[in-house]
Amino acid sequence: MTSPRAATPDTHQNAARGALHWIASETSAWFGVEGPRLMYVAKAMLAAFTALWLAFRLELDSPFTALATTIILALPSSGMVLEKAFNRLLGTLVGCTASVILVALFPQSPALLFIGVALWIALCTGGAAMHRNQRSYSFVLAGYTACMIAVPAIDNPGHVFTLAVTRLTEVGLGIIVATVVHDVIFPRRHSQTVMRTVQARYTSFIGFCQKVLEHRLSPAETEINHLKFAADIAALESGRAAAYFEAGHASAHTRQLHAFNAAFMDVLTTFYTLHRLIHRLRANASVPVLALVEPIHASMAEALKDDLTAARMAQMRTGLAADIEAARKQAEPLERTQRIDFDTAVELLQRFARDLGEFAALYHGLADDKRQQVSDPVAYTPRTPPAIVLASGFRAAVTLLVAAGAWYWLAWPGMGNVILMATIFCALASSSPRPTAMVRQVLIGFLFAVPLCFLTEFWLVARADDFAPMVLATLPIFALGAYITTIQKWAGIGIGLGLFPATLLVPSNQMHYDVESFLSSELSLVMGVVVAYVMFAVVLPEHTMGQRDHVAAALWREARSACTAKLGRLKRRFDNRVRDLLSQLNAASGPAPGDAARAVVRQGLTLLELGHAVIELRQLIAASQPGPVRHSLQQVVAAVADYLHTPQRGQGQLALAAILQAGSAIRAVLPDAAPERLPALNTALADLHSIYTSLLDQISTGETRHAA
Repeated sequence: MTSPRAATPDTHQNAARGALHWIASETSAWFGVEGPRLMYVAKAMLAAFTALWLAFRLELDSPFTALATTIILALPSSGMVLEKAFNRLLGTLVGCTASVILVALFPQSPALLFIGVALWIALCTGGAAMHRNQRSYSFVLAGYTACMIAVPAIDNPGHVFTLAVTRLTEVGLGIIVATVVHDVIFPRRHSQTVMRTVQARYTSFIGFCQKVLEHRLSPAETEINHLKFAADIAALESGRAAAYFEAGHASAHTRQLHAFNAAFMDVLTTFYTLHRLIHRLRANASVPVLALVEPIHASMAEALKDDLTAARMAQMRTGLAADIEAARKQAEPLERTQRIDFDTAVELLQRFARDLGEFAALYHGLADDKRQQVSDPVAYTPRTPPAIVLASGFRAAVTLLVAAGAWYWLAWPGMGNVILMATIFCALASSSPRPTAMVRQVLIGFLFAVPLCFLTEFWLVARADDFAPMVLATLPIFALGAYITTIQKWAGIGIGLGLFPATLLVPSNQMHYDVESFLSSELSLVMGVVVAYVMFAVVLPEHTMGQRDHVAAALWREARSACTAKLGRLKRRFDNRVRDLLSQLNAASGPAPGDAARAVVRQGLTLLELGHAVIELRQLIAASQPGPVRHSLQQVVAAVADYLHTPQRGQGQLALAAILQAGSAIRAVLPDAAPERLPALNTALADLHSIYTSLLDQISTGETRHAA
């Protein structure tokens, strides 16, 4: 028997091992989170001070521009850095050219020059708001670069070309250094992030389908999930665009990602239509139909728990066909209305299985890194409502002109900085769904930087007698700003903490220490951001990205275009635009959308269902021969278009009557139809049913106030 004294050393050893294991586990977890952040900060600082050292060695006029460029380009992955660097170079080149042209047109007319620059900035800011991706960054740079060169050249127009060349050289130096550092030293490839996004998307969608088929999600939860999926589609496209710039990313992989996004939108829309049908049946207590289709749903939900390989999908489709055949035999006694619901549910289940198979095949091709031959689908493109685009341009132009007018009346030298800061942040925030929140965070960063910059400048930098001591003096504040940008909810503060000292702290080739001038510069930079914030709060504050009234009106316009636009790739364009509008709404609504935002989501999903069905009807019409069926379908499309143009109850009733008449015409020819014609006729019946129920939803809820 072991004595207590003999057991004591083992107990102590076990406790020590447990403590060491806990310390190792916690340290590993800490490095798992903080390691990438610290590596990002280290690379950002290396790029910043390398660019600064080269700018000093080359005796550039404004070395801080090269340093500021590297700070602006510092992003988590090499693909994102390369993409932003390309667009920054392009925008700077265009902006420099525009500034030279504008100053050449109005060399002795400051008022006309300001008006010309304001119009140019309005055009560029509107372009940035329209695109809302890294391409929009080119528009932003083209706008405010022209302002940064033209405004200082007012007193000396002949100096504008030198200013433009110097600006381009300094920005180019920063771009070269940033891209080399981030792409060569411990690069973090964005293509890996994209693949993680693809895997998360696939897993979350399959889980979502299981929960819906098993009735484990409420309608509100389903709507929020669709809103998040719309944001996922936009995020994947943004990630794909960044990965495209990396050396190992092939164009075939880009096409596969396009196809994956397109397949996801197809299966998501089909599943939503199926879910809405089942929800209506449950709401209407259609027990006989539910008794037939819900066992099929349960079987499909069970099948979704397995890995959806090609063999498993073939097995699922075989089982689905057998279940449908058995259900058809039991459906013979159903009434006419119930039989229509049953046939529509069966058609949608078959579509869902087909679309899910294509989606799963594309996913496995990407996950296994297999090159697949896919058609080149229409690329996902952002679609900003025109009113918001115009408002963004107008706001930026008014900001410049107001600041220029204040400069004239105040005669304060610091107003030049106010003009530049206000213009820059009005342009940058134009693509943000919450511009005031973004500018407010930058302003907080500026305010934190004011005392830190003052202390750093006059207590540390002033005592530095070489480059190395100057780096040590300024490194803490730059590193702090870079670190805070890695925290998503405080990223704007980090941007302010990084940009403010980049403008003030970096010595020039011939340094002057003047407290009064330094404080004036600090005040002017802060005032510029304050002006941008005030302009967003005062000038057309309701015209911002993702504002629900504008999104709802744009959704109705897209639904109308589904009835009248040319058919070439219309379905894909319609899907892209509707999903993008929902993505904007998601970004503006935040993590917890309110009732008003969810009402727009419901309306958008209903219009998406309706638009898809109308486009499929138009495709069937284009492929069919003249006759009563084709004529009745054309009448349906025309009636739906009239309702969408004038969404009144009377127009809706006319559209419902046209749908019922078309359904009767199709059922009249079904018994004698050729076998090859039956799939098209059944598809038309399912589409008519979808349009009919969607219109009933719109008419019964009265959610048409945004249709104008």
